[in-house]
Amino acid sequence: MSAFRLREGRFFRPPVACPPQKFSSVAQATQGAPYCCCVRRRQFLSARQRFTERFTLTDFTDLGLAAPILEALAAEGYVSPTPIQAKAIPQILAGRDLLGVAQTGTGKTAAFALPILHRLAADRRAAPHGGCRVLVLSPTRELASQIADSFRAYGVGLNLAVAAVFGGVPHGPQIRALARGLDVLVATPGRLVDHLQAGKANLGATEVLVLDEVDQMLDLGFVQAIRRLVAKLPARRQNLFFSATMPKGIKTLANELLTNPVEVSVAPSASTVERVSQRVMFIETARKRELLIELLADQQMSRAIVFTRTKHGADKVAECLGRAGIGASAIHGNKSQSQRERALSVFRSGGIRVLVATDVAARGIDIDGVTHVINFELPDVAERYVHRIGRTARAGAEGIAISFCDNAERGLLGDIEKLTRLHLPTVDRRSHGGASAAFVPGDERPAQVRNGGRPRPQEQRAHQSESGRRSQNTPSTAGDDRRSLADIAFMAPSRRHTAIPSTR
Repeated sequence: MSAFRLREGRFFRPPVACPPQKFSSVAQATQGAPYCCCVRRRQFLSARQRFTERFTLTDFTDLGLAAPILEALAAEGYVSPTPIQAKAIPQILAGRDLLGVAQTGTGKTAAFALPILHRLAADRRAAPHGGCRVLVLSPTRELASQIADSFRAYGVGLNLAVAAVFGGVPHGPQIRALARGLDVLVATPGRLVDHLQAGKANLGATEVLVLDEVDQMLDLGFVQAIRRLVAKLPARRQNLFFSATMPKGIKTLANELLTNPVEVSVAPSASTVERVSQRVMFIETARKRELLIELLADQQMSRAIVFTRTKHGADKVAECLGRAGIGASAIHGNKSQSQRERALSVFRSGGIRVLVATDVAARGIDIDGVTHVINFELPDVAERYVHRIGRTARAGAEGIAISFCDNAERGLLGDIEKLTRLHLPTVDRRSHGGASAAFVPGDERPAQVRNGGRPRPQEQRAHQSESGRRSQNTPSTAGDDRRSLADIAFMAPSRRHTAIPSTR
């Protein structure tokens, strides 16, 4: 105790001169004294913080992960961590609770899967019968299945028991997997509550709790189910929250469940992926299907996801495309698990070009090479727009997002622009014609992000003046609109894939 002095009611270690140190990994840096400090800077920095400041992590080997994990990453061709991974993994390895915010498709899954696998590898013990060491909760069946697949892929050399538990399938295989004991359990809240009520699951030995896509779980009404599950967990555990957006409800839940969490954010909340070129097309409700068929007639839309607000609407759009000779399949909550998996498999393999989905399925769709996302109907919750268009431009690729907007949806469009702080370019395809606000082909900035996300007043006036001159001097014919459409909607994105897949 004599080594510490009292200042402002807290004990601290007096500053001492720190000799220069070199760390070869975060794990080595962490072994330093937590109160080590430097007179020159007059700040108390932990060894981990000093390491973060001095080095830019450009390789997974810098993170100090277990050798089998590094071998699995190398076998998959992954070398460099994404920003969310570089920031989150050291904190999770240190045992901290964490609240992570990052754009969809930036590798959030690996940001928690890799350090958790390292923890399990470093502390080998038998998995508890009827329970698990690590519990990951996700909002949808597809996402739960993909997270489980990621744990298996990255932990292929660790011989760990991993299982996914979700609805729409028989209980038997899930009950048997729980009975054997699991190192990692990935589950949807509803089905796991069913197993708890039936006495088939016991969460008393859980060491780590992960909530992925927390905002979606709140939207789906899983709050009470989450609280019931948390009540069965031990008080001493590590908690990790990850989401692409950060509404106030998540902050409230985080304050309840997290203990002194570190917040990691690599992009503003509700920001959209920069590599997605976004645009809006004004169209009457009755002509949306006609416009969709016209867009999809171009083969450059080689892999597209179309979003609707309702399950019935998704089925109707898929049927309409089928009658037009465009291969399409619908995926939503009324489909059985086998139907959903079959539709995703055919879409992933290239058997069909178009997948029609609802928002419930949006978080679970992680397929490389999606060139276009089309919002057949704008979402009634603005945050869902971020997740919808995040289905393209994944893993370092580029993509295009096109949103249909009728008169009744203008308010929804305003909510989206306010949330994302973007002024989206538009094309008018209504029957009276007029492309007065068309996006100019070749413009390298498809969405303006100035002055809080909107153009400065003088820029807006100049744009409106120029738009007026165009509308006066250029006849508004259907042919002109089609030429604008060819320039705007059929610009195929680059298909580079240089980073870790988005399931991470």
